[in-house]
Amino acid sequence: MTKKKIGLIGAGLMGHGIGKNIVTKGYELTVLAHRNRAPIDDLIAKGAKEAKSPREVAEKSDVVFLCVTGSPQVEETLFRKDGLLEGIRPGMIIADCSTAEPSSTLKVAAAIEAKGAHFVDTPLVRTPKEAEEGKLGVMTGGDEKILAEIRPVIECFADTIIHAGGVGAGHTLKLINNYIAIGTAAVVAEGIAAGLKAKVDMQALNDIAMAGGARSVMFERLIKVPLADDDSAAKFAIDNARKDVRYYTTMTQAMPLSSFVAEAVHQTLVLGSTHGYGDKYVPRLVNLMCQLNGVKL
Repeated sequence: MTKKKIGLIGAGLMGHGIGKNIVTKGYELTVLAHRNRAPIDDLIAKGAKEAKSPREVAEKSDVVFLCVTGSPQVEETLFRKDGLLEGIRPGMIIADCSTAEPSSTLKVAAAIEAKGAHFVDTPLVRTPKEAEEGKLGVMTGGDEKILAEIRPVIECFADTIIHAGGVGAGHTLKLINNYIAIGTAAVVAEGIAAGLKAKVDMQALNDIAMAGGARSVMFERLIKVPLADDDSAAKFAIDNARKDVRYYTTMTQAMPLSSFVAEAVHQTLVLGSTHGYGDKYVPRLVNLMCQLNGVKL
């Protein structure tokens, strides 16, 4: 069977690893030009071809993966002049790895399907490290037959693939997952700041938390800040976390579902942005909470 030609729009922290694993595992890859040349140039050096517009990516591909920041960027990529929609052909597949609002996902899917193509949502979990290693987790939403068709490509960069339901279900699951993870990070950051103010030994906090119910992936990532001034375990910007939690609260408001804890988490992230931490990684919520409370870190 001839391998499908793959397109990738969004070769950033996560997208570079996705593209690297696709192209080095034998697929023809077309990537979209971007102002950040380093990941694009690296993928080209590994055998990828470069396109100048989303339309050109679509015209050269059987499957296009989107890995952009959020719904506004997905919609702009699709609907702009020279956008993806202008190059879509019947039968091709668009897979959206972005963290997106489910209501926007349904709008995007309808526009793609009106052109005779197929849409699936394929958002991601884990970090750029796992993206580079080909060990991401993927939540999928859409027709299982279409997802089965592109599963060999997804398996190039993921070792966990979960089917959540129809179109939009993957993005819904992603928002819930991210809220739980980011909410945990906000709680942990506050707890660490309290420990520092109370002059608790941080290694002792680490040891007892890891031995009991407080143990979590986010605790393991954030405790590295007071122990080693290391934020590299969660390379995800606070502004992106803020966006994801806002997508979650917009979704719960539409249900409707009370989500006052999520609103508090969102405001914590807003504080991060207004205090200059927006482009810092999520573990720097520890620094924020210390700054707000007059704690020396």
